[in-house]
Amino acid sequence: MNYGNLYIVATPIGNLQDITLRALETLKQSEAIFCEDTRHTKNLLANFDIKKKTFSLHQHSNESSYEKVLEQLALGDVSYVSDAGTPGISDPGGKLVEYVALRGIKVIPMPGASAITTALSISGFPTDKFLFLGFMPHKGKTKTFKQIEESKITVAFYESTHRIIKTLEQMKEFVGDRRIVVARELTKQFETVYRGTTPEVISELEDMYKGEFVVIVSSK
Repeated sequence: MNYGNLYIVATPIGNLQDITLRALETLKQSEAIFCEDTRHTKNLLANFDIKKKTFSLHQHSNESSYEKVLEQLALGDVSYVSDAGTPGISDPGGKLVEYVALRGIKVIPMPGASAITTALSISGFPTDKFLFLGFMPHKGKTKTFKQIEESKITVAFYESTHRIIKTLEQMKEFVGDRRIVVARELTKQFETVYRGTTPEVISELEDMYKGEFVVIVSSK
């Protein structure tokens, strides 16, 4: 059977104008679009007057969801988008790529916005090498903090609104006093970047900690 291509399409992390012209053209030409949250993606598509079939595919999706991707690929090209940023980076896109690639189907990247590289670019820390830890685990953080403590290169991770203060306080205890950069709500209306030692940034965040966060930690 002949299949179309699977396009892995990066979408804005906040400001919708950050989407690329190539990404828009790819979405317009796709037979269908798979996404983490169809409601979120439909808002993005509506903003650019793109009318396409959308299907949900997230971390809890079962085998039938992946079979649905194959069904649509049999009809033509298919795009996959995450809720924000580059798919496959701390989201289920990686599993989809593996599933499709193992069946000999061509996977084509559509580069664009990524919260991690956006934050690293303004950190001021060395980025020729860096350690990305994804989302900080809810439990068993000791092992992760040990990785940060022992790292001789810049470290980056994601953290949520409800855990950012606690995580930074725990990091201060396990890792010690480091220079850090915390980027909040990147490219959105209330984008804020906090710089300083861990205690200094915690102090600033205590009055304003709502949003999505990227934490960049300096090396030893």
